[in-house]
Amino acid sequence: MKKQTWVKALLAMFTVVLVAVLTACGSNSSSKSSSSTKSDSGKRVTITFWHGMNGPYQKALDQIINDFNKSQKQYKVVGTAQGNYTALQQKIMAAAKSRNLPTIAQTTYTTVPDYVKNGFISPLDQYMLKGDDKMSSSDLKDIYPAFLSSSKYQGKYYSVPFSKSTRILFYNEALMKKYNIAKPTSWEDIKKDADKLKADGIAAIGFDKSFDMEFEGLARQAGNPLVSADPLKANLDSKKTLTAANFIMDMVNSGEAKTAGEDIYGDKNFTAGKTLFYAGSSAGITNMKQNAPKDFKWGTMPLPSYKGKKATELAGNDIVLFKSASSDKQKGAWAFMKYLLSEKETSKWSQLTGYVPLRKSAVKSADFKKYLSANPTSQAAVDSLGFGFQSTAFIGFSEYRNDLLNAVDAMLTKHEKPDQALKTLQGQTETIIKTNK
Repeated sequence: MKKQTWVKALLAMFTVVLVAVLTACGSNSSSKSSSSTKSDSGKRVTITFWHGMNGPYQKALDQIINDFNKSQKQYKVVGTAQGNYTALQQKIMAAAKSRNLPTIAQTTYTTVPDYVKNGFISPLDQYMLKGDDKMSSSDLKDIYPAFLSSSKYQGKYYSVPFSKSTRILFYNEALMKKYNIAKPTSWEDIKKDADKLKADGIAAIGFDKSFDMEFEGLARQAGNPLVSADPLKANLDSKKTLTAANFIMDMVNSGEAKTAGEDIYGDKNFTAGKTLFYAGSSAGITNMKQNAPKDFKWGTMPLPSYKGKKATELAGNDIVLFKSASSDKQKGAWAFMKYLLSEKETSKWSQLTGYVPLRKSAVKSADFKKYLSANPTSQAAVDSLGFGFQSTAFIGFSEYRNDLLNAVDAMLTKHEKPDQALKTLQGQTETIIKTNK
């Protein structure tokens, strides 16, 4: 499952239903929401779970939900696919307005600040850190720090990580052999080798329609997050950020790099032999295995370094608990969340989908090592976890991301110079941050 750019739809829905949502989601368990009504005495408590999984990912999730339901007799999770992520977020907003939210839902961690502001969700600390069913300190240390830290907002845990992926580099084995090109250790290596390919109309590196994630990764490697967290500050037009943007755009303008355009994702150019490398999501490995030509030889590796440093953006979704759920449903929701976070289940989820395990112990387990031995293309994703990062989440992030995508598009399709596009983005982001203080 690849990272979806549903921000425009979400932003529009926020504008339409903001006032109604504040009223609806501020309610307690006496709300008429279907997720707040207790089951009849003696029956299982039903936990409704909305998600955006489809295809093989939905099949895998259904399997894990069934396993959880069979593992105990107190709760029953009912998962409902809401289409893609855009549709899921729209339905969450509409359900908040009609006071008919599910118990839990899948969402990106970057929506959490807005959800908290609007009274959508409950913090998980009372279950995660307290009581008989809490996570132990060793459990918390076992979860990769980048995943755990992004689940925390204003000092409280408002989500748990779930479907997570890294950005990795796919490579075409036949082209590497033909042009005598070794696996790159740096982005500078990719640029250097591009001359060997240009004469034959092959780009060295392929991106998705937007290269925003690779851009953010290079900016981090250059020593500059696009938006820093403490204090919250935009760095979109800084010298280091501009250096990263110009590095990518120089390659695009010279034909050394190629974006996907209307294909959205760069895997089609890659499997067609139009690019030697493709910077994409590790979650795309499942699709690559299914859709690449049978005779196409490909492999994966972690993204190379830039300016001597390594970094890769971690993408994907978390799970949040809605405030309108009754106390028994909230307890059941936590039981399911904890189940998903267990070593066994996060390993199983990874093996079924291509998402990365959330725990270090899962990666080190004999079962997962056996899986990697049989599926070597999945090794790059777990090898990248040690230098993974996630974007800084803040109120208004969806609007900011929409502006970021527009800035990248302006550079690509309107031929706007990076310094101008990022100067505009800097101003827009400063306004968002200031407005939401």
